[in-house]
Amino acid sequence: MRSSLEKFNRLVDALQELPTIGKKSATRLAYHMVMKDSYVGMKISHTIEDALGSLKKCRVCGGMSEDELCFICCDESRDSNILCIVENAKDILLLEENGLFDGKYFVLDSLEELSISHLEEMVKTGIEEVIFAITPSISNDAVIMYIEDKLSSYDVNFSKIAQGVPTGVSLENIDILSLTRALEDRVKV
Repeated sequence: MRSSLEKFNRLVDALQELPTIGKKSATRLAYHMVMKDSYVGMKISHTIEDALGSLKKCRVCGGMSEDELCFICCDESRDSNILCIVENAKDILLLEENGLFDGKYFVLDSLEELSISHLEEMVKTGIEEVIFAITPSISNDAVIMYIEDKLSSYDVNFSKIAQGVPTGVSLENIDILSLTRALEDRVKV
């Protein structure tokens, strides 16, 4: 008689769909949730269901929120003259967790006309500086140039996060684009 672990295998397959989770990790997680601590598995299941039913995009910035507006867009003490453009809502969490930015955000999910027109509406409210906090790449440089062009009629300054050689990494381990930018954007000491 041959036993089937179809449901266990489906759980492993589902866990593998998560970023950075391979087959070994997925199997280890599934085994722990099913065989070692089913309470953890149920807790995770209910928490995921609750989050999926409660979280949505903020109507203004596109970040994660449980309400129409996120806590950042509702916070009147934030600097409303500076707008930080990020690639996804997860980037906002990283910047906020470390207290690195005190202005407003805009999540750039795509270059759809609707998204760009929404960005223009935000800039019209008195934004003085737009900071691009997006992953350095040739294609994202084109995105930056496109947005700068679309917003060129407004009196706004543009900047982007610094890039180059990370602290503690030897030059032999740096990609050529980062090394080139580090040399081009060098600072006087």
